[in-house]
Amino acid sequence: MANFPFRVARPLLHALDPERAHGATLWALRHGLAGARVAVDEPILATRVWSLEFSNPLGLAAGFDKDAEVMEAMLALGFGFVEAGTVTPEPQSGNPQPRLFRLDEDGGVINRLGFNSKGLAAFVIRLKKRRERGISRGIVGANVGKNRDVTDAAADYVKGVAAVCGLADYLVCNLSSPNTPGLRDLQGRAQIEEVIGRVLDARRAACVDGGRMPPLLVKVGPDLEESEIRDIAEVALASKIDGLIVGNTTLDRPSTLRSRHAQERGGLSGLPLLAKANTCLTEMYRFTGGRLPLIGCGGVASGTHAYAKIRAGASLVQLYSALVYHGPELIIRIKRELAERLRVDGFESVADAVGADTR
Repeated sequence: MANFPFRVARPLLHALDPERAHGATLWALRHGLAGARVAVDEPILATRVWSLEFSNPLGLAAGFDKDAEVMEAMLALGFGFVEAGTVTPEPQSGNPQPRLFRLDEDGGVINRLGFNSKGLAAFVIRLKKRRERGISRGIVGANVGKNRDVTDAAADYVKGVAAVCGLADYLVCNLSSPNTPGLRDLQGRAQIEEVIGRVLDARRAACVDGGRMPPLLVKVGPDLEESEIRDIAEVALASKIDGLIVGNTTLDRPSTLRSRHAQERGGLSGLPLLAKANTCLTEMYRFTGGRLPLIGCGGVASGTHAYAKIRAGASLVQLYSALVYHGPELIIRIKRELAERLRVDGFESVADAVGADTR
């Protein structure tokens, strides 16, 4: 693919409304106008989670490729895995625009997109085409959510999991976006128990032909009290789901924010989220006792940030917002810095460093 330097593209993209800029980026990726194939990852970055082989632990978080349109392009940029979605069963337009804001001075983003989605049907078609072409490079996850006005939330997650079960390498139920009314209430103990139970049943039913059951994860947010983190950890371990993603965007607004958009409604991501997300990750690792793989998400913009999440308990790490400011070159830089940090501290692999700060 042609490589269009981000240092050239950034002023053009940032002159556009953020949502238009994102659309332009997706168009360029679909047409091979951005990105390039990268060198083979260093062996020290390879890791094995859920019997899946990751060439490196750095993944693309959900939200960038909502409709599974550029999975291969993002893997070609050097991610070890990409997570498509969040997809809802039925198409929905999301919240009124404007609904996406750059916080340039803070390295952050605020969004109130509201699960805008083209729906499961189109999403499934793209995943099927990938399987039919026999594409095996990298790991692809599918992140599912609920439609805004549905009252039986678990039923929507069941639909999503059943539809993508045999088409993705791992599955995620997003229970923590702050932009769908009532969604984060599903993180309560009784609610999350119900959703997980019904989704696990749906996964088993979808694999009745003996096919491999993909790992099932739940994505939780950083705005949790210690008691809520403990409850989620206990439910996750008791239900035997396969992992958790910690975390999502935050409704908090740190006093250090300088951008004129700092008080826009919605979820805050990027650098201002890093400390809070890491605290939540550390607590979740403590309450799960290292018995459940965690994906650390929120605020990653350097190899140092990624390494901190791994040492806090993350087996894998995701990013998204930092790409807005640093472009695809950031992927290579983070992997190089991460490999250096692992070697300096005497670790032979990513897995050796997981939870090192809490042991």
